[in-house]
Amino acid sequence: MIALTIYSRPGCHLCDEMKTLVAQVVEESPMPVRLDEINVETEPRLEALYGAEIPVLLVNGKKAAKYRVTRTELLRILRAR
Repeated sequence: MIALTIYSRPGCHLCDEMKTLVAQVVEESPMPVRLDEINVETEPRLEALYGAEIPVLLVNGKKAAKYRVTRTELLRILRAR
């Protein structure tokens, strides 16, 4: 199972774009993928770590992308895992 985590915040258009794209790829993926979305505003530590870079995409706990990711990039990232 591949674990994807998106760190974001409400009202962030880049976050909404990334969440939409990632959800589409996860839905179509033949690989088992778990997707978690976490609002950085819920915890000061997360805000300090990721607040200036949101959205941030982690794959199996490792930062894989920030701000934007294309469908092609995300598929390449998932295949590499």
